[in-house]
Amino acid sequence: VQLQAYGGGLVQAGGSLRLSCVASERTFSTYAMGWFRQAPGKEREFVAAISWSGVSAGYVDSVKGRFTISGDNGKNTVYLQMNNLTPADTAVYYCAARYSSRGNFYYTSAMDYGYWGKGTQVTVSS
Repeated sequence: VQLQAYGGGLVQAGGSLRLSCVASERTFSTYAMGWFRQAPGKEREFVAAISWSGVSAGYVDSVKGRFTISGDNGKNTVYLQMNNLTPADTAVYYCAARYSSRGNFYYTSAMDYGYWGKGTQVTVSS
């Protein structure tokens, strides 16, 4: 599976961005998806994840209520809607995928994912 993430950019604090991640695999509908981010000098951290059924999703505490992950299996795409952005959200954002036989399960550890996109830069100015 090849993943292409895009939609990053420069935004002022309080603004919004929507990241998209397009997968090449036709059987994308059986892949659980996740978003991770890495800020300069910091380790990659989990941001959000969604089961391939779309029924279950999880978020890191720092983005709950501000970010929403969703998927469109018909378009092989997963989205990350980011609202009320703060400078602390500045990072390179990566999407990740893994095959899952568990339709209602999502994964929060980077080690659980076998496929990664190249990342898209999000910069939030104060």
